[in-house]
Amino acid sequence: MGLFSGLMGNASEVDSDKLDKLLNDTLIAGEQVEKAYQVIRDMFVFTNKRLILIDKQGMTGSKVEMLTIPYSKITKFSKESAGHFDLDSELKIWIGSDPMPLVKEFKAGDNINDVYRIISQYCL
Repeated sequence: MGLFSGLMGNASEVDSDKLDKLLNDTLIAGEQVEKAYQVIRDMFVFTNKRLILIDKQGMTGSKVEMLTIPYSKITKFSKESAGHFDLDSELKIWIGSDPMPLVKEFKAGDNINDVYRIISQYCL
């Protein structure tokens, strides 16, 4: 991922070597990474069993939160594409009976359509 692209918040696919090291102790038997996207330091990891949101925190990024969302718990999801004046796109994911969605923002040129397609593949 280019530095300028990363600073602007653009999502790019993550190198599998980086993922192997990060998810070494997280994936279960038979679980495989389908796609992974990175926005600056945060990641969306789509496996054949779940969605893993990785949030690197702090100045050094050494503190890492991993949020697992089983596909079966996603009740609905939506994408809002960027317009002419609003260059941001949004992905919203509703989990269980929680009325508030999980919202992730994508910048113009991001891979929101790929992310949406993968969620559709596993949730429909």
